[in-house]
Amino acid sequence: MGEKLKVKLSDIILAMETADQYTENFIDAETGELVWISDMMMSPDEIEEVASQLDEHGFYRLPTSFDIREYDMMEEFVYSLPEPAQSRLERAIRGKGAFRRFHDTICQLGVDSQWYEYQESEYRKKAIEWCEENELEYEE
Repeated sequence: MGEKLKVKLSDIILAMETADQYTENFIDAETGELVWISDMMMSPDEIEEVASQLDEHGFYRLPTSFDIREYDMMEEFVYSLPEPAQSRLERAIRGKGAFRRFHDTICQLGVDSQWYEYQESEYRKKAIEWCEENELEYEE
């Protein structure tokens, strides 16, 4: 097929960070552009138009929020911390409202910047892994 498609890692990371249950992100195989389809933000006609272009050009589907599993990221971060922060956060992430309690608690503990660095690193790793699995070259 000649030269591999080259994508911007920052675009992949942004798409993964902003993924939600209503949106799917794709890379157009012809242009290398990031394309998204949102059930909440687009009309059925707009969705059909974008889907037709993707079908015509070919596409790569980026990981969904379900694939990314941010909760698992939070859990791994919690277990990387020393006590008593680990126990407090472990309780915070259990049950309904876990994301809000997690964010409140990391701020109270003063580990919020550690979390954001950890999260950024994890998204970067996942984006590189995705590019490699799809045999796509990437640039910073």
